[in-house]
Amino acid sequence: MRLTRSSVAAIIDHTLLKPEATRADIDILIQEAETLGCGAVCLSPSLLPLSRLTSCRIACVCGFPSGASLPDVKIMEGVHAVSRGAQEIDVVINLANVMEHNYAGVDAELQALRRALPYPTVLKVIIESALLSDDQIVSVCQAAMAAECDFVKTSTGFHPAGGASVHAVELMAHTVDGRLGVKASGGIRDGATAKAMIAAGATRLGLSSSATVLEDFDD
Repeated sequence: MRLTRSSVAAIIDHTLLKPEATRADIDILIQEAETLGCGAVCLSPSLLPLSRLTSCRIACVCGFPSGASLPDVKIMEGVHAVSRGAQEIDVVINLANVMEHNYAGVDAELQALRRALPYPTVLKVIIESALLSDDQIVSVCQAAMAAECDFVKTSTGFHPAGGASVHAVELMAHTVDGRLGVKASGGIRDGATAKAMIAAGATRLGLSSSATVLEDFDD
């Protein structure tokens, strides 16, 4: 399939998650997203509700960036964000559970979030793939499928282990096998990298450099 500027823009979550971001910064983010034709904007929960209506979907992070919040806190944060206009929630898993091979804990947290955030809220699961082994990536993706989440997502972009990789996206896409979407996020700053992620199976891109990335695509 030929990738065009508009088709790629439509799968971009135009993102601003700097802790110091202000409401004025978010207004600029939304204007950029609308001009570029991005499908969604992604922001921190304290910046909701938005000051104006937008045609973009509104995604909000939860348990960000460490994932170490208690499940009840993540649920409260997600529910509150939805009540303030979020349509999609990007939640960071408890990485300690993965390190301890406590996949029952991963599953229980995601099941509880899914119950608290029923459809049509889109639930994306940030797994911090650069930190994980292949077996861990597969196990977390399986937990996300069992909990009927909507996407698995590579990275917060804040962890020192790194962001998205083609290998991780390929493995995630193979594991979910079309049952969930795959969001590649973290370190995607040019068109060549975006193309590689899409070829590997990414169905969403989390970008803060959306305009620069889209310059490498033709209409």
